[in-house]
Amino acid sequence: MAGRSHTWVRAQRRPKRALLLSSPIGLGHARRDVAVAQELRKLHPDLQIDWLAQHPVTRVLADAGEHVHPASAWLANESAHIEDESADHDLHAFQAIRRMDEILVNNFMVFNDVTDETYYDLVIGDEAWDVDYFLHENPELKRFAFAWMTDFVGWLPMPAGGDAEAALTADYNAEMLEQRSRYRRLRDRSIFVGNPDDVVDESFGPGLPGIREWTTANYDFAGYVTGFTPPSAEERAAARARAGFGPDDLLCVVTVGGSGVGDALLHRVMDAIPLARRMLPRLRFLVVAGPRIDPASLPRRRGTTVRGFVPDLYRTLAACDVAVVQGGLTTCMELAAAQRPFIYVPLENHFEQNLHVRHRLAQYGAGRCVRYAEASDPDLLAAAIVAEAAREVTYRPVETDGAARAAAMLAELI
Repeated sequence: MAGRSHTWVRAQRRPKRALLLSSPIGLGHARRDVAVAQELRKLHPDLQIDWLAQHPVTRVLADAGEHVHPASAWLANESAHIEDESADHDLHAFQAIRRMDEILVNNFMVFNDVTDETYYDLVIGDEAWDVDYFLHENPELKRFAFAWMTDFVGWLPMPAGGDAEAALTADYNAEMLEQRSRYRRLRDRSIFVGNPDDVVDESFGPGLPGIREWTTANYDFAGYVTGFTPPSAEERAAARARAGFGPDDLLCVVTVGGSGVGDALLHRVMDAIPLARRMLPRLRFLVVAGPRIDPASLPRRRGTTVRGFVPDLYRTLAACDVAVVQGGLTTCMELAAAQRPFIYVPLENHFEQNLHVRHRLAQYGAGRCVRYAEASDPDLLAAAIVAEAAREVTYRPVETDGAARAAAMLAELI
């Protein structure tokens, strides 16, 4: 009995461990996941968190002081695949993901080796498609509590895909629904980063349930996760000064996220800058190329500063007078939270940006959507930038406690 008691005490003292997987397609997942991890440590101060992560996520983690698992070096890079699939601001996201099988299999095998070697109390997968899919296919490999996070549910066809793509997306959705029905125990928690109205009111496909209805019944809702409180006027002024801009400047921030697929849009904006400054001479531009686009590859323009990766970009976005961005959810929602006017240009044929993200932004009354064909006309884009710079916005407020709410849900699993 004494031996058993001693073993029990030692077990109680074992530090709790979590493994966090954050989708590398862009930087939005990384920013929100760091915020959730910080809140989770408040609830479990002894929690050790390892990250199984790829570039550009690792760039964010390095600045945040997070621990990247050494096995991350064996992951096949998903961002590189997405960049290879894109051209001239066109990314057929659904088809690109369909062609990722070899990458996803490789990365799941790395994950399986890691969790086989080290015991984790909790695995958190933020749109870690490989882990979620293959665990459902091989449920005997689950040896930890597993939480799934996402900001959209449901593959949706783009019009250019025709009937064939509509049938394929419905088939993918049906497979997911069947997996969830058979192995409900596999996910210990499914967390939607948002609210029920943020879910599109569409169908998974012919004969399948409605996406919002099913998601509401099968997910917990954390509200949106920004990881920050909108800055005060004083904080905005300080951020502008740090970026090298004064109170009399009209600052336009241009950013296309963490992947390299926005290179074409950056060049289009560069073409429009001289025209916009001619119409509004006070305009100055800060162009953020991100971690995967070489700033030196962009043309030089008067009144324009070009930078690569900018840590805590949300502070700079909150300090701008107007922004031009790609249609990624995180950047758009950071601007919405900061009540900044902005133009977003979704990637052509990107179902998430054109359908899921656009629906969510409509819920907040945020942003002006411009198609890439319009952005390709320098005169039209310049006029749109000038018009947005003069617009007063009153978006629906974005909640600031999403990270804490998500962490509270995860803490129950440890």
